[in-house]
Amino acid sequence: MDGTDAPAVSPRLDRLAGGTAVRLIQLRVADDEELEAVQTVLDDRSIRYVLTDEQRGDGAASLVQFPLPPEAVDEVFDDIEDAGVDADHYAVVARAETAWPDQSDAAERYEDRISHDELRGRAVGMNPGVVTYYGMTVLSAVVATAGLLLDSPAIVVGSMVIAPQVGSALTASVGTALSDRELVVEGFRDQALGLTVAVLGATAFGLLVRYAGFVPEALRVATVQQISQRISPGFLSMAVGVCAGAAGAVGLATALPVSLVGVMIAAALIPAAAAVGVGIAWELPAVALGAGILLLVNAAAINLTGFLVLWGLGFRPPEWPEGWPTVGTLRDHAPTVAAVALLLVAFAGASTVTARQMQVETAVNDAVADVLDDGAYESLRLLSVRTRFGGVSVYRLDRAVTVEVSRPADEAYPGLVEQLGRAISDAIDERVAVDVTFVERKSGTSERRAVRAPSRATAPRMT
Repeated sequence: MDGTDAPAVSPRLDRLAGGTAVRLIQLRVADDEELEAVQTVLDDRSIRYVLTDEQRGDGAASLVQFPLPPEAVDEVFDDIEDAGVDADHYAVVARAETAWPDQSDAAERYEDRISHDELRGRAVGMNPGVVTYYGMTVLSAVVATAGLLLDSPAIVVGSMVIAPQVGSALTASVGTALSDRELVVEGFRDQALGLTVAVLGATAFGLLVRYAGFVPEALRVATVQQISQRISPGFLSMAVGVCAGAAGAVGLATALPVSLVGVMIAAALIPAAAAVGVGIAWELPAVALGAGILLLVNAAAINLTGFLVLWGLGFRPPEWPEGWPTVGTLRDHAPTVAAVALLLVAFAGASTVTARQMQVETAVNDAVADVLDDGAYESLRLLSVRTRFGGVSVYRLDRAVTVEVSRPADEAYPGLVEQLGRAISDAIDERVAVDVTFVERKSGTSERRAVRAPSRATAPRMT
């Protein structure tokens, strides 16, 4: 083709621009029989390939190279092994940005997920080095603690961005799904040590700012909104962990970017770990325990949901049978069985407390609504109700309830606190401390002034 006939853009370059990332397979076959078997598999699937002959000391061999969509790698390798060729003898799976002809049409014939080996490789590759992992964990915990004490959502989000917990969480889920003992041990170990380091880092930083006078001594940390949201685990907070684990597994298994998913996983772990440290630094067992339960339930939910999603996408241990597994199968895949049992126990234990807290929150909300439905309070507008752990005793967890309402300027409701305290105590049959915050509103102006009156009622446990 001469220069005058050449189009503005080469047809080949135009097709390459529309291509997708593929996997370049290099498979070594030892003899003509294996070569014929591989060629049959590739021809049956209409996969184009290239042969390269090489000379060895004991004879000739061939290297077969062909591109595949990421989703097709497992299926093609299974067919090659079923044809009698040992793909593990010498096989390389490399990443290529594109291939010509374009592989996007071929990808539509396969499930939208990567291969088992690539899944394992991606999970391992997301784990940073030891110094980086624990160093970034401490930094993220310190930033999260500062954000909690400053009641700054932006700073708390910043701590999630730098947290490295996504790698260890997904490594554990992948190891459990594939029954890989090494990945299971590595994933759970790194998570346990990493979250312990996060709590210790938050505690040390909390002690520093408390006793160095960087925060007021009169600060009631349990009432800070960013902290109070994380010391009473409920359904909404548990949903964060469940969705984070599911999103992480889907992103890892379908060759989608998981960097943003890492922020989601960190959102379920790092602020809760920082809240545990704040509770320890301020010597508040209820704060530390509530945040600790949230941390445990979210960690268990992330790992358990991640495993279930990977399992649902078809990732199984080698030689896992169809249908119900036998006792021998469970024994052979002990890492998966042990990891799932551990996660179920941890999730069930933490969820028991969470379920009770959800029941209490529902009863408290109903009690507050019933009180405010009284005609004497028709001018009040309910702004928020927060129920949190208020104290820890040997036999039970006491609750503290904060009710925020707006009222017309210069109107007082002296009996509201006591009435709310009685109603809430009757509803949940527990000892409860009630705080009421009044926000004054004025007609014709948007100015709002919060008045925290000495309106605190402690209702005794009803018997």
